[in-house]
Amino acid sequence: MTSLTQGDAAESDRPLTLLFSAGETSGEQHAAHMFLELKKQLPNLKGLGMGGSQMQKAGIDVRFDSTGIAVIGLFEVIKHYSEINRALTCMKQLLVSEKPDLLVCVDYKEFNFKLAKFAKQLGIKVLFYVSPQVWAWRPGRVKKYGRVIDMMAVIFPFETAYYEAEHVPVRYVGHPSVDKVHPQWSREESLTRFELNPEHPIIGLLPGSRAHEIERMLPVMLAAAEIIRSRLPTVQFVLPQAVGISDDLLQRFLSQSDSKIQVVKQQTYELIQCCDTVMTTSGTATLEVALLQIPMVIVYKLFWMTFWLAKYLVKTPFIGLPNIVAGKGIVKELIQQDATAENIAGEVLAIVQNSQYSEAIKADLQRVKTILGKGGGSKNMADLALEMLKNPDTRSR
Repeated sequence: MTSLTQGDAAESDRPLTLLFSAGETSGEQHAAHMFLELKKQLPNLKGLGMGGSQMQKAGIDVRFDSTGIAVIGLFEVIKHYSEINRALTCMKQLLVSEKPDLLVCVDYKEFNFKLAKFAKQLGIKVLFYVSPQVWAWRPGRVKKYGRVIDMMAVIFPFETAYYEAEHVPVRYVGHPSVDKVHPQWSREESLTRFELNPEHPIIGLLPGSRAHEIERMLPVMLAAAEIIRSRLPTVQFVLPQAVGISDDLLQRFLSQSDSKIQVVKQQTYELIQCCDTVMTTSGTATLEVALLQIPMVIVYKLFWMTFWLAKYLVKTPFIGLPNIVAGKGIVKELIQQDATAENIAGEVLAIVQNSQYSEAIKADLQRVKTILGKGGGSKNMADLALEMLKNPDTRSR
């Protein structure tokens, strides 16, 4: 692997500059970890762009806070169009004024496609991190993206074939969650620190990392918790508070529940590993729970018109990442009208009260972990970015 040295960077009057574009919490986590890996090799590297607090902590100069535009679904995007358009204008201006050596687009597909197209017009290299789900819907997007990027970095091994078939430069870098999901304490120590009793069921609630997900999913999860508590009076509920979700937003719903919910900040993986099972929204969180090998039920609700459109367009039978990676339904998905308190509670109780069922799910989750490999995603991304900065004609291998 060819990499840059500080001497290479010194050939220019200014430090090498990377412009990051991340529109959601998971994306900015990926960008932050990648940048930290890059800084190990190029301490003078400059990073700026769109993101949130995690990117700021990593040393990236965040010029546009993406918290308000982290939405999913066509009609949700339309609702926030003005703010999203303002973000796109800001990022285009940064491309012109800062002239970065590389634009790193992290997820946030349609927005970043437009930004990448503009960057290519300016002659700026584009590295796209986290592929659109072309295996689920609109596979024709492979060619479309191939025209505006210099490299697609994919996080699932099966994704490379779609790009290779169309001769689009692609590199499998590994899933960043594999490196990230490592509790700093043992389960026993975590139980002690959180004052949880392992003799009684421990159930986690993961209602999402976006405000609209909390508003849509937390009420039904709390209703499910009430049903569970009526049947298991000794049950313990825990909720790891996502970065970017305010105390006020959570308390607006928790204050209306009769169940005691222990909310924990910053120790997400330490808390999840204590659980016997979790109810979680669809997204990256499902893969993180899978890596911890905790049985789960995946629940999600979209605005009804968004769901109708997705049902028409999406070809994959699953929405949960563990099921997609495994190629079969290893954990139950309760989507839209099926995501009722009764159904969620029923699945949670089935997992908690049937050890054979629970162990079978854990065995399948172990296979998902094996498929995802040993990790190194952030380091691989850093190496790929450095390779693109060094070599004028980086190609897939």
